[in-house]
Amino acid sequence: MQSVVIGQESVLECGTCFGLWLDVPSFEKICADREQQAAVLGTASHAPEGNVRTGSPVQYVPCPECSQLMNRINFAHCSGVILDLCKKHGIWFDRDELSRIVEFIRGGGLELSRSKEKAEIEDERRKLRQEQMTADIHRSVGPGIGDTEDTRITGIASAGGLLKFLLD
Repeated sequence: MQSVVIGQESVLECGTCFGLWLDVPSFEKICADREQQAAVLGTASHAPEGNVRTGSPVQYVPCPECSQLMNRINFAHCSGVILDLCKKHGIWFDRDELSRIVEFIRGGGLELSRSKEKAEIEDERRKLRQEQMTADIHRSVGPGIGDTEDTRITGIASAGGLLKFLLD
């Protein structure tokens, strides 16, 4: 791999597949800075189609620094760009994946992802509050619909004993 500069960030590029290796701080800077993003889009390599990993079976690739297999993640959980991540060392981008992520960010993808995540969290909170209210009502009212078979049998036996007491 050879060192190349994109904007203000130095990254490693594979001369064979045109993949890029970035450490996490460099990637975060690119995600946050529009000038860096413009540099990524302006220097995106256009390699021949034969060098792309798409269409092949899923492969876990080793980290260039520690040789451990990296995790595969869908960037922002909804971008459709699957990256290879070593939590300790960095992120591997297949050819054009970094530019696809920059396009996703510039198209409002991160904001959309965050708002979806907030909505999901709020929905979970609503469900938990409803479950808590249902449990509180059940505790205050006592046994009723939905009780177990044993509880119903005990209730019937108790009612039968009360009737026998009243009728005798």
